[in-house]
Amino acid sequence: MGISLNYRKRNSKKPSMKPFKLIFHYARNYTFVLTVTALSMLALVGVQLLIPWIVRTLVAAVTAPGATLAAMGLVTQLTVIVLVVYIARAGLQFLRSYLAHVAGWGVVADVRKYIYEHMQRLSLRFYEDKQVGQLMSNVVNDTDLFEQLISHAVPDVVVNVITFVAVTAVLLGLNWQLTLLSTIPIPLVLVSLRIYAKFVRPAFRQRQKDLGDLNATLNDNLSGIREIKAFTREGDEARRIHQRIDNYRQSLLNALKLMATFQPFVEFTSSLGMLIVIYFGGQLALQGILPVADLVAFFLYLEMFYTPVRNLSGAWESVQSSLAGADRVADLMAEGEEPHNAPGALAISGRVKGDIRFEKVSFEYVPGVPVLEDISLEIRAQSVVALVGPTGVGKSTLVSLIPRFYDASAGKILLDGRPLQEYMLHSLRHQISIVLQDVFLFYGTVRENILFGRPDASEADLYAAAKMANAHQFIMELPDGYDTLIGERGVKLSGGQKQRISIARALLKDAPILILDEATSSVDTETELLIQQALERLMKGRTTIIIAHRLSTIRNADKIVVLEEKSIREMGTHEELMRHQDGLYRKLNTIQRQLEPVITASLN
Repeated sequence: MGISLNYRKRNSKKPSMKPFKLIFHYARNYTFVLTVTALSMLALVGVQLLIPWIVRTLVAAVTAPGATLAAMGLVTQLTVIVLVVYIARAGLQFLRSYLAHVAGWGVVADVRKYIYEHMQRLSLRFYEDKQVGQLMSNVVNDTDLFEQLISHAVPDVVVNVITFVAVTAVLLGLNWQLTLLSTIPIPLVLVSLRIYAKFVRPAFRQRQKDLGDLNATLNDNLSGIREIKAFTREGDEARRIHQRIDNYRQSLLNALKLMATFQPFVEFTSSLGMLIVIYFGGQLALQGILPVADLVAFFLYLEMFYTPVRNLSGAWESVQSSLAGADRVADLMAEGEEPHNAPGALAISGRVKGDIRFEKVSFEYVPGVPVLEDISLEIRAQSVVALVGPTGVGKSTLVSLIPRFYDASAGKILLDGRPLQEYMLHSLRHQISIVLQDVFLFYGTVRENILFGRPDASEADLYAAAKMANAHQFIMELPDGYDTLIGERGVKLSGGQKQRISIARALLKDAPILILDEATSSVDTETELLIQQALERLMKGRTTIIIAHRLSTIRNADKIVVLEEKSIREMGTHEELMRHQDGLYRKLNTIQRQLEPVITASLN
């Protein structure tokens, strides 16, 4: 009980990691690449600072009285130097751009890998109210924005700050009074950056949310395209998709409107500095206080002085956009994970015997709303136990507690005398084969889907499992046999065929505990008979729990457990339960016998 309570504490939502901390945590893996990028950026700034200085030297040389052949030689030297500078600048720009992208996309790839692994560890509770499209948007779209920060925003900010500081130093050397006058617009830009960040980040976050909604709705529609066509809902669903597209467009335009307001403001305020220099610099030059060569150099450097200020608006936009994506990723990564291994948990070596015991087990998906109450049940090793009862009484939930897809809210479940929490989760699930009610097949070949149960199985084992599931014959009739692509979720196969491939997958795993959740509910009577014969052979030597609505398939079970209203109503063999005149099992059995001709006709 203590372990289960500890799990619920661990499974609560963790505090979100700060967005910058989240991104730069993964950027540490690329320290060398980022260091080389930073050095190339420093060198690039130095190279760019040379050009105006060379122009200043050239202007001073050609305007000096009595220019000689020596001045002509200096012009040639300056030309060669400029050529070398441009070649060096091209090489440095390549290093800065490519290495920044190596680091940026590396961070994106690492974060995506971690998010997927984290999502695998999340409890099934997390997925109950989540849309696949939203989660895909977290993994792909939101992380995609990290590249902007690492490859563009951060390098741009660094280069611009270094350039700003270096150019300021040069301008101070040329004329400190004019330099101070040039900085008058800078405070206005800094204030506008702060105000811009306050409004634009929520706008970008809303944009990412609307993009996730669009992905989620589109995923639902494409997955349910058969139902849309069957119910002639094409028009309604098209309007729903159009609405999502329009929502995304509007939220994107809201963010772009803020950008469109901010960038011209920065451009205007920075241009005020140029007006100041034209007025005061022109007067200083006319008075002979400032040489013409220095004034020309000052104008060239002034452009470099304000370029970082203007570029900061674009970089700041990328920063805010990336942080909006990081906010959503951080929220996902703060979700608590499913029950993990308790301290001292045991790895199961070999095969368990398969004794399972429920002791006063209760379970609730939502606190205060019980689904199962006070379940006490013993399942002996190598026995066959069937769970029956009306729809919604918790049969599937009960068997989901055995592989710890969920943990019991109260009570405990023991396997071979030990609570489930004392086993390592991976080794516990390795002991269980499951055929789920809702069959899921992956996009790929028949072979790949069956081998999902045991990837290292031999060809002989593969065929044997398929034959036992009565699947081999129809598989061989497919265009490419076992190498036939079955489409997403097995869309190219019938319900019965998908069910048999799923059974073959469980058979191939060859685990000592077998859970069959509605395993034969989707096949016709003839196929069901063949599957039942195969399953009876498979059940020998295994602990088997069966859920079936068709009670005729479980008459030979060692124990039949009848569930009603969240608890066990009655329990016994088929013969024992049929002797209860007012028993629920007898009532269900009588109803099904009366409906059997109708069910058989509908399946055939």
